[in-house]
Amino acid sequence: MIILTLLGVVMVLSASSVNDLRIFGDTWHHLKRQVLWLFLGVISMAVTIRIDYRKIRKFSIPFLLLSLTLCGLVLLPSIGITANGSARWIGIGSFTFQPSEFLKIAIVIYLADLFSGSKKKTSVTITSLKKFLLVLGTAVALLMLEPDLGTTAIIAAISLTILFFSGFRVRNLLLMGISGIALLFAASYSSGYRRKRLLGVLDPWQDPTGTGWQALQSAVAISQGGVSGLGLGESRAKWGFLPFSHTDFIFAIVAEELGFIGACLVILAFLSIGLAGLTAAFKAPDNFGQLLAAGITAWISIQAFVNLGAVLGILPITGVPLPFVSSGGSSLVVTMAAFGILLNVARQTR
Repeated sequence: MIILTLLGVVMVLSASSVNDLRIFGDTWHHLKRQVLWLFLGVISMAVTIRIDYRKIRKFSIPFLLLSLTLCGLVLLPSIGITANGSARWIGIGSFTFQPSEFLKIAIVIYLADLFSGSKKKTSVTITSLKKFLLVLGTAVALLMLEPDLGTTAIIAAISLTILFFSGFRVRNLLLMGISGIALLFAASYSSGYRRKRLLGVLDPWQDPTGTGWQALQSAVAISQGGVSGLGLGESRAKWGFLPFSHTDFIFAIVAEELGFIGACLVILAFLSIGLAGLTAAFKAPDNFGQLLAAGITAWISIQAFVNLGAVLGILPITGVPLPFVSSGGSSLVVTMAAFGILLNVARQTR
């Protein structure tokens, strides 16, 4: 995680410097913001590491209700900030944050509490399953209204992972997963723009200057990197060719500047986090800790997969940041806080 966050600082500077100079007259604009958010993230992680993870259990419902309320407020024109066709942010002066990031950790804590049952046995009952469907349905509805298809898919996947670790029947879980995927595809096809983005994965050349532009420019950037890369700061894609090069597509800049070797090391880092997180989950001292660790591990791993899949052209582009690496305050602070909880559980493993 430390390597990824430090790499993120360096790559945010490299990927954003050209546009920052053009727009703000300061090549360090996004770097300074990223360092500030990293500082806040370190503080949040230090807090969640030190406080026994069991103590956050009693705040699961209030935190969930607050997160859902904030996601609802995003939809109000007088409060929410709309960019690129989506209302995902709330602004307070010059400060903006993304409520859906807080919803991720709120969902994990709530579902871990809901299904943890007794100390020796997880509990999936009709009552808990109804609560699960109500909470997940509400979250999905709010996120789709923004719209935010990427976060919707991630939260759904996190929820199903926790349900799996709670002992829910695999057959029923598969049915829920297939139904969820079908609903996501239906939602994608209900919007002309999202439908084009989805079809663009299959053939970006059908609209090379429109919905296929990012996918094509990402492929160009990655191919230019070769084995060892062009060198730090030497990206060509960041010169106005690849939109959102410091956020959603920062991995393309990593591959371009650090090459195949650097890209593989980033992927290896996420695989290591996933393996360590699952180990912590299986060795957790109680069911609440196990479900917390499993949920957080699934969150980081699935989000990384969705982002990398979009950058590599095998998944639709959904605007999901790469954990710990992409520029973005809410994502970095909340993910580091969640990682602190994961470390907290790992420290107390059996």
